[in-house]
Amino acid sequence: MAADRPLFTGSVEHSLDDKGRLVVPARFRERLGAGFFLTIADPDPCLALYPAPTWERICAKLDAAPIKDAGYRSFVRKLFAHTDEVSCDSQGRLLLPAALRGYANIEKDVVSLGTLTRVEIWAKDAYAEETRAAVTRDYATDLGLF
Repeated sequence: MAADRPLFTGSVEHSLDDKGRLVVPARFRERLGAGFFLTIADPDPCLALYPAPTWERICAKLDAAPIKDAGYRSFVRKLFAHTDEVSCDSQGRLLLPAALRGYANIEKDVVSLGTLTRVEIWAKDAYAEETRAAVTRDYATDLGLF
């Protein structure tokens, strides 16, 4: 991957502290950089962390979209209303705002996982359900990966 498009892999199970802060795993923090973006991962019931260069590319695509009808405006409004530019504190913690925790049904136990260009943050129970209900199509074969 190019230097401005970090590769995020792996998963970590952990818990929020009493103030709603998440310790972002060190290997994810390194690739996210000093300032990054926290947002919803609609339609999935989880949150996403994007490095600034990746988020800038997403914004450029949205700005250049040829169709900007009511549905587009509604999507953009929802996305940006639930997006914050954030950084970790000196102990590697990130405050997950109550509204975003509510969106993803995150109470205490979470799973942070790398998904190529972003880090997803799932409520542990929701992620377990997602993996049980996962589509079993062989995308690796469909994409000619293996």
